[in-house]
Amino acid sequence: MRMIGQDSLKARRSLTVDGKTYHYFSLPEAAKSIGDVSRLPYSLKVLLENVLRHEDGRAYAVKDAEAIAEWVKEGKSEKEVPFRPARILMQDFTGVPAVVDLAAMRDGIIKLGGDPKRVNPLVPVDLVIDHSVMVDVSGSASALQKNVDIEFERNGERYEFLRWGQEAFNNFRVVPPGTGICHQVNLEYLAQGVWTATDAGDTFAYPDSCYGTDSHTTMVNGLGVLGWGVGGIEAEAAMLGQPIAMLIPDVIGFKLYGKLREGVTATDLVLTVTQMLRKKGVVGKFVEFFGPGLAEMALADRATIGNMAPEYGATCGIFPIDEVTLDYMRLSGRDEHRINLVREYYKAQGMFADASMPEPVFTDTLELDMGTVEPSLAGPKRPQDRVALSNAAPAFAKELASGNLGVPGDKADLRVPVEGANYDLGHGDVVIAAITSCTNTSNPYVLVAAGLVAKKANALGLKPKPWVKTSLAPGSQVVTDYLQKAGLDTHLDALGFQTVGYGCTTCIGNSGPLADPIVDAIENNKLVAVSVLSGNRNFEGRVHPNVRANYLASPPLVVLYALAGSITLDVTKEPVGTGKDGQPVYLKDIWPTQKEVNDTVAAVVTREMFQSRYSDVFKGPEQWQAIRVDAGSDTYRWNSGSTYVQNPPYFEGMDAEPKPIASVQGARVLALLGDSITTDHISPAGSIKKTAPAGEYLLEHQVRQQDFNSYGARRGNHEVMMRGTFANIRIKNEMVPGIEGGITRHHPSGEVMPIYDAAMKYKAEGVPLVIFGGKEYGTGSSRDWAAKGTFLLGVKAVIAESFERIHRSNLVGMGVLPLVFKPNEDRKSLGLTGEEIIDIQGLEGLKPRMILELVIHRPDGSVTRTEVQCRVDTADEVEYYKNGGILHYVLRSMALPKAA
Repeated sequence: MRMIGQDSLKARRSLTVDGKTYHYFSLPEAAKSIGDVSRLPYSLKVLLENVLRHEDGRAYAVKDAEAIAEWVKEGKSEKEVPFRPARILMQDFTGVPAVVDLAAMRDGIIKLGGDPKRVNPLVPVDLVIDHSVMVDVSGSASALQKNVDIEFERNGERYEFLRWGQEAFNNFRVVPPGTGICHQVNLEYLAQGVWTATDAGDTFAYPDSCYGTDSHTTMVNGLGVLGWGVGGIEAEAAMLGQPIAMLIPDVIGFKLYGKLREGVTATDLVLTVTQMLRKKGVVGKFVEFFGPGLAEMALADRATIGNMAPEYGATCGIFPIDEVTLDYMRLSGRDEHRINLVREYYKAQGMFADASMPEPVFTDTLELDMGTVEPSLAGPKRPQDRVALSNAAPAFAKELASGNLGVPGDKADLRVPVEGANYDLGHGDVVIAAITSCTNTSNPYVLVAAGLVAKKANALGLKPKPWVKTSLAPGSQVVTDYLQKAGLDTHLDALGFQTVGYGCTTCIGNSGPLADPIVDAIENNKLVAVSVLSGNRNFEGRVHPNVRANYLASPPLVVLYALAGSITLDVTKEPVGTGKDGQPVYLKDIWPTQKEVNDTVAAVVTREMFQSRYSDVFKGPEQWQAIRVDAGSDTYRWNSGSTYVQNPPYFEGMDAEPKPIASVQGARVLALLGDSITTDHISPAGSIKKTAPAGEYLLEHQVRQQDFNSYGARRGNHEVMMRGTFANIRIKNEMVPGIEGGITRHHPSGEVMPIYDAAMKYKAEGVPLVIFGGKEYGTGSSRDWAAKGTFLLGVKAVIAESFERIHRSNLVGMGVLPLVFKPNEDRKSLGLTGEEIIDIQGLEGLKPRMILELVIHRPDGSVTRTEVQCRVDTADEVEYYKNGGILHYVLRSMALPKAA
């Protein structure tokens, strides 16, 4: 595939840096034909360059460039443009099913008469194995080694498969386990600021950009790299050369000024920004940060804010490239020539943020004086629900009294003894305190602050409460280096925060087991236990099945709450513990000053650390190197006995030409769901219950319960994942009121059963299915299995009040219709009970965002007709849907030249 189009706008120019010549597509030159673009937001300039570089008169046309240029007139547009990122980033939970799909496509293309080698990434793909390590062992010096050993034993089949993929596919690299979290590895090493490639003998320079199969890909926005999370389905299409059409987004400008007060962290700032932007409403929009406050903000703080774009609902949360960016690139070990290229390229494009850059035009703006930010947490169920630290205890008490946490509100003071222990446990006690997740472990300022809190607490003789499970999962090995150099690792160790692994742990549900007596006390007395974690997600049932209330907090606050042991304590006023001298110890006694933090970071974080740790990043530990693979086969030799990797049925019976679209007739309702149904609710990543359909399947296949692993680790096996769809222990289906978990009522029998069992019964009866939902359906992780599982259960359409961006796209990518109620109408106003039979009329002439008719046949024989909007948003998506999904579309287009 040629990278460069026909250049009708004659924008191609050259640039010489350190004696080396690069060709590029000049925005100032293109502006002479399409109009002034100097005040376009930074992010839209990246989109414009993408169009200029690929412009071929077909997929990319001059009109697309003109549409982006015209955006500046009103700060919005109804037009769509194609986008092809420079590269793809994956983690293993989402990467394994993507590679499974590629392997299945190789089998599928052979059946269509094509060449399997045509199924190959056409853009660079990096897969970082970071989601598989669990906190099985914590609080000991041997925790890291034991967890790594368990990880490799547990995931041998998956890792063998990934090693095969590494050998079988071109343009595909795997960063082995134990290196770090994919987003931190991206920030510290993979991202280049400017990407380069050779075409027809010339070297071209263009903005680094990426799609990631993890919603927190936006972390790299802090480095000025435009990237966001997509489902694995969309990422696969992009890596196979398909431009993804997108509506030119609104861009919300977020002005930052002032500076953080003493004692306030970047985590407090991002929780404040998240709350503000959720209230503003930025779903499907770009957010771009600007203003004088950027000069006061370290790159790591920018990355923390960029990381949580999915939590505030935006597609991205980007910062422009400036001198702070270049300083970080130098610190993190990037080559000096690359740094010079980044500076000169972005200056030539009018994209380098300095005093000469005009303030961009935005769709809308909001602003924040960072001096007003206060220490905060977010919880107990959503990342946007910020609560001031000083108000955390009464806010929890209010949640408890309301019954929102699933227990009667009149038992707030209940405490119960823990068997075999000399302490009791009550509502609000912190049983998990975890420094975890990409959000904060990338940021040396908050990690050093945590280490300094530990140092001061340790010196005073404080220890975490005995019921608290503590853990530290650094985002990269560089973190270990600077904590050791600062001498802070020994103090964290002394408080039980030994390193448990390098990867995404507690934040994605890999928190590991709690002690059995703790679990018994919680379960037998319905206690609302609490976790405090330095993560980005605290959705119901995500962190641990026995923990109902989960709070996001900065790493130093995680240490503080481990010492305090309860969210019911006002840590701003009450003692967090008693020192070895018998005196009470308060927050002010152990909290470091900003000068202490800054001086420590300046002294211990060095360029040489990054260069050393990333010098041989693809080598991996001995266990990884010892894996042997069949490298000579273009197709994967599927093992029918594997419970981790199976050939999915997507392409079974697929013909060279798609079947005509037909309306949905006689569908039954599989689930009737409320607001904020997350992709965790739809497709959980965490533990598998032995009584759930997925657990029963594994037991039938002679897998012991202790070897179940997690749903996330088993995403390469559709049999497990189908059974896990809608299996979250906290999901509430309104068809079975008062019951939590993946349960529904089959009709017309009225029998109550697991959702998977009902779906299979309907499938045997030849009955199509629909799902009804509320607002923000599919919020959360860019989890393609939330769409794949929905499709494999036989669901033809999901009808909701609104959709989160990525999940809507994933549904279309799997051939499932996302439909939206008309304004002021929903499942409740229509009086739906789940007993209805549903028709969806008008699909035969499908067009983007068209109005369809929803026909509701009620049990009493009456019929209600109403309108719904089809959220198949673009012409390309219509083609994907016609083909049965995006992978079918790509596979047919690949096979046709060969078949002909």
